[in-house]
Amino acid sequence: MNTSDNKSFTSDPDDILDIVVKPRSFSLPPAQTVSREPVVPFTLPPALRAISAAAQEGGWQVSPTADGVIDASAAAPDSWAGYEPPTVAEAGERAEDEPHWFGLMVREVVETVGLAVIIFLIIRIGIQNYRIEGQSMEPNFHDGEYLIVNKLAYRLGEYERGDVIVFKYPNDPSKDYIKRIIGLPGDTVEIRGGQLFVNNTQIEEPYLHMPNTRDEAPSVVEAGHLYVMGDNRPASSDTRSWGQLGQNFVIGQAWLAIWPFDSAGLVKHQPIEVNAVMA
Repeated sequence: MNTSDNKSFTSDPDDILDIVVKPRSFSLPPAQTVSREPVVPFTLPPALRAISAAAQEGGWQVSPTADGVIDASAAAPDSWAGYEPPTVAEAGERAEDEPHWFGLMVREVVETVGLAVIIFLIIRIGIQNYRIEGQSMEPNFHDGEYLIVNKLAYRLGEYERGDVIVFKYPNDPSKDYIKRIIGLPGDTVEIRGGQLFVNNTQIEEPYLHMPNTRDEAPSVVEAGHLYVMGDNRPASSDTRSWGQLGQNFVIGQAWLAIWPFDSAGLVKHQPIEVNAVMA
């Protein structure tokens, strides 16, 4: 071995170290994507499905003909005899006959809106809210109180003594009043000695705020009219001052107090029992 060869071998120890501990880097070729066809489930033709179902029930056996064709009509029960699968045209007609989801949605929306409109109209025709102003019906109804009035009460029923009603003020129909019915057509109403008499029957009035302060001569209620008074007699403008109320001015019956909450609830009916009117 010559000296030059030794020098070339040991000339730089780092070269040897590089060879030992620093192998050359390398990279794998990019992976290839393998595509697969989707697996399509196998479905038996209708005739074979019929044969398979019947065979599972253990009803009969089937053998192919000489040319290797299975005669499904001969093998199938009578109920399947002559069965033919629907054509493409028939299947399309069936699909057209079935309601489309968009049509169903539109119908649902129309029905919902229509029902809401009907309910709204019934509410607007049947009831209405009012706010009381003044003290003429104290202590039972207060200034600022809100009521629901049943506008169908006297279209579907009859007036009764003791009912609290809301009506158009006959001398100014732009104003609405609230009073209590005291007398019906044919009744004779009178106040004497601070006591109310209807058809000569003395009436107890537990709903009064203050007793009657003046007497009223007997008055016969005319047909189609009502005799009305406020519960706070000294502070009420009613039949005693402007005459009997025509029933055509009546809006409806006070039905429900809704505000304030501490007085909310159904309006209490105060019946007035009197002797029958003699014909």
